[in-house]
Amino acid sequence: MELFVFRGRCEMAKMIFSRRTKLLHVLICCVVWSGCQSCSQTAVQHAKPEVLSPCAQIEAHIDMRDRIETLRAIAQAFDLGCYETVLTYGTQAQTDYRYKTFSLLKETSNIFLPDGTFIDYVLESYERGFLIVLLAASYYHLNNPEAAKVELRRLEHEIFTPLYNYGEDPVNLLFSAVLWEVLHEFEEARVDWNLLQERDDLAEEIRTFARQRLARMDGSEDISGNWTIAAIGNFPDIDWDVKFVKADSGYFSVKPRQSFLAPCASESGVRISTASWFEKIAVRHSYGYHPLLHVQSWIRLPIGVAYSITTFASGAGIAVGGCFADAAAQGDGSLCELAIRGGVALMQQSPKVLQHMLCPDLRHWDNVPASFVFTTAPNLMDEPCFTSVPNQEQGDTTTFFRPVVEPN
Repeated sequence: MELFVFRGRCEMAKMIFSRRTKLLHVLICCVVWSGCQSCSQTAVQHAKPEVLSPCAQIEAHIDMRDRIETLRAIAQAFDLGCYETVLTYGTQAQTDYRYKTFSLLKETSNIFLPDGTFIDYVLESYERGFLIVLLAASYYHLNNPEAAKVELRRLEHEIFTPLYNYGEDPVNLLFSAVLWEVLHEFEEARVDWNLLQERDDLAEEIRTFARQRLARMDGSEDISGNWTIAAIGNFPDIDWDVKFVKADSGYFSVKPRQSFLAPCASESGVRISTASWFEKIAVRHSYGYHPLLHVQSWIRLPIGVAYSITTFASGAGIAVGGCFADAAAQGDGSLCELAIRGGVALMQQSPKVLQHMLCPDLRHWDNVPASFVFTTAPNLMDEPCFTSVPNQEQGDTTTFFRPVVEPN
């Protein structure tokens, strides 16, 4: 009997020991697994974040709903040689930002609020042309000359298309002539050079250069078409003021904060500024260019004055009312003093309210160059139209376009 009891106790002890051993194993596994997870998390925390390429970084921040920011990103992508990015988002912007959609609610609201608050930005004519230039140059650099030719033909159509905002542009026309030569389509280039030399609004130096280029083509002179294009400076910031000159031109005086470089021509190249692009922004509210914006700006004028007067009157009311309440309550004057300070502060905002209300819509593609140099010289420093640029502007120069050297 005692032996039986002893054996039973042994069996029970073995069972308890077995269970404790299994539990110990489980605990050890949990500790080990937890340690592995902790090490893994620590390794992840200390691991270097994934480094995106410059092109991927640009794409990651593009939001097509923000039109001006998207245009900036496209220009930045082109400068960095991200030509696939330019084509992907440039073609989409070309479609989405081209036409103006009219909404009665938005256009009416635009009268009672600062200009462009609810209105989607629409590409200006020169911006549509420059976007096509970037697309054509991107196709060229990706070794797709046929697609580049398609874009240049679209540019020729774009320059003369009477859309919502319209008008020929000498800068994009010069781009067209040069890029056609780069693609060895000299007959197409000849058409553009002829248009340039006939423009009365173009500097005589550039018109003379265009005539000389035509003479070389007509004389069967060997023309290589090896053009280099340099971008100089940044498009200047814009200042505006209210100035009543002519009723049909609006009441805005729009001026650049920095002056543009003068035009230049030499035997090997030309320099042209983007002043013509600025002029499109300056006349945006004239009746002859944008009749709707012109009418809205005149309607907004009395509304802005009313907002300003209301702000001034509200400040005066606060000052007078506070002092009246302080006197009625037989106070010590602290309420009156506080009311006067608050009322005066509000009255001082009256001119700012008027300025904010009358501020014209001057949105534009702002990270474009201020000038371009087009040259056939083998080196940019051999081009007189570049070496005559002040040293400060020379230091702010990038190579916008360089032809691909074909193998012999």
